[in-house]
Amino acid sequence: MSTNIDISTIEDFKSSDFPLVIAGPCSAESQEQVMQTAIELAKISKVKYYRAGLWKPRTRPDGFEGVGSAALPWLEEAKKETGLKMVVEVAKPKHIEKCLGAGIDMVWIGARTTANPFSVQELAEALRGVKIPVLVKNPLHPDIKLWIGALERINAVGITKIAAVHRGFFNYDNGPYRNLPMWEIPIELKRLIPNLPIICDPSHISGRRELLFEIAQKSFDLAMDGLMIESHINPSNAKTDAAQQLKPADLKTLLNNLIIRKEYGSNDFEIMLENIRREVDDIDSELLQILYRRMGKIEEIGRYKKENNITILQIDRLRKMIKSRLKTGNELGLDNKFLLKLLQLVHKESIQIQTKIMNDDKL
Repeated sequence: MSTNIDISTIEDFKSSDFPLVIAGPCSAESQEQVMQTAIELAKISKVKYYRAGLWKPRTRPDGFEGVGSAALPWLEEAKKETGLKMVVEVAKPKHIEKCLGAGIDMVWIGARTTANPFSVQELAEALRGVKIPVLVKNPLHPDIKLWIGALERINAVGITKIAAVHRGFFNYDNGPYRNLPMWEIPIELKRLIPNLPIICDPSHISGRRELLFEIAQKSFDLAMDGLMIESHINPSNAKTDAAQQLKPADLKTLLNNLIIRKEYGSNDFEIMLENIRREVDDIDSELLQILYRRMGKIEEIGRYKKENNITILQIDRLRKMIKSRLKTGNELGLDNKFLLKLLQLVHKESIQIQTKIMNDDKL
């Protein structure tokens, strides 16, 4: 997949000693709550930006939908008092207009909005000529094309200060998480757009305070560029997402315990790593040759089935094959879930090859 994104070097998203940290309450609820939270967060040197939701997209109309533009003066006052830069979610062009008028330093586009190209395009037009950074959260569902499309729309109007925010993806079975991390998707986004900063939102991935550190550390281990994390002066009384917000003091503890790993090591380390990588490259080459030979045998099977008018899918053979391969893999110490996914992927390709043979035999 090719992308059409032109991103400048964004110092706003970098820090010389620690990745970017954006922290603050899920929702701005009162002037006192906004100010007290900001004062406590400003005591944490690693926190540079203050986030607060003003317009909250709720699933049902009886939920707290935020106080809206009435909170903008609160943020202005908090900025003046603490020096923290202000970050707000925008979902309509009028939100952008009001934020710009109040001196908001950065805006983000939420997951529900990212999922709607019409809404993103309207926001993009409202941002034309604007110089402040724009964050784009991933869509609710794991659709990397939709995520990239939103980034491209914002970039197309001249915004080059762009970052992506990984906040996880909705699934009917999310396990312990509110939204599945699905780390492979932001990793693929980074591969496609290498200079794109990616910030992790562990609050919306975890949904629970006790999982925040695990998610934040994993994001740094995967070389993400920062965190957007929710912090409230009194989380238990928060009007939205109470279970996933931290007190500022607890956030400070979390940040101080995170391990920031280096991208590169010493010269000796890099030489040894390169030698190991060459061995991995050789093994990968062998794997590809084996896959090539395997698919050649699948072609033979497909033609033989066609000549004898035999169905492509033979479920008993599939069950026995999966069982046998999993047993061998387990004996070798391979992860069962990984191996099952790999076998299913190989079988899917085998079915496609045989189907083509059944249809036209032009392989």
